[in-house]
Amino acid sequence: MRELSLDRLRTLVAIADLGSFAAAARELHLAPPTVSLHISELEERIGAPLLLRQRSQVRPSGIGATLIARARQLLAAADQALEEVGRQVLGLAGRVRLGASTGAIATLLPQVLERLGQRHPDIDVQIHILTSQETLSQLNEGLLDIGLVALPQSPVSGLTVRPWRRDPVMAFLPAAWRTPRLVTPGWLAAQPLILNAPETRLSRLTSEWFAGAGEQPEARIQLNFNDAIKSLVAAGYGATLLPHEASAQGRPVPLDPRIVMRPLRPALWRPLGIAHRASQLEPATRHVLEALWELKQLKTPRSLA
Repeated sequence: MRELSLDRLRTLVAIADLGSFAAAARELHLAPPTVSLHISELEERIGAPLLLRQRSQVRPSGIGATLIARARQLLAAADQALEEVGRQVLGLAGRVRLGASTGAIATLLPQVLERLGQRHPDIDVQIHILTSQETLSQLNEGLLDIGLVALPQSPVSGLTVRPWRRDPVMAFLPAAWRTPRLVTPGWLAAQPLILNAPETRLSRLTSEWFAGAGEQPEARIQLNFNDAIKSLVAAGYGATLLPHEASAQGRPVPLDPRIVMRPLRPALWRPLGIAHRASQLEPATRHVLEALWELKQLKTPRSLA
């Protein structure tokens, strides 16, 4: 026996607590010869007597007392580890790694995390800010459990990608500007613009929207952080195109009073999907997926249909 066995250490602690081999055998539901074998193997591994056998009682030797103290710590740590793992198996706790863009993290995920925290407070969601392609790559490598990705995506072996939401892209404009009721590509292209960074799917969507009307405007600045973009709009630096994500109950997300939001003509939509591995989902991951699916798709406003 090269390593110390937890079963044998448990036997040693039981004998020390109960004072006899027979009592330890009854407590651990072991045959008396098995208890004796456990102690013999431990003493052989340590190379010294661990128990002093007297006629009426068994007491630890000095070396045995040292080992028993350490054994109590090891057994307590092992029991705690089993309890923590058991909670994860039951879905009561666990860690879930989720990748998403800054837009989804700022507006959509807080609603999901609030609902999840009320039902499963011991599930730890670790969020990684990634592009859709980075998210799919890390899912495929086992570095993430769930991803929120822009659609459409090419199929990836071993991954499941399902449509989740379809949010309208709106024009966000400084409130001080005189703006039309419906914003067209021609009107917006003539304004100072703040647009998403070119590596994002939203940048490609908006470029195609402008190109459909023969427009190719240049932005004053390009960012991949929607809250920073909105701050610049509020300061009057320029206009932007961003998804308008409402809550699961259909209530609009509060907007800075220095910003007005206008629908586009033609309408533009940003579809999002949920990606995860096709099999071997842990219970905690399933709970997070359930909370995500509850953030249901909103009905299409008539003005955007």
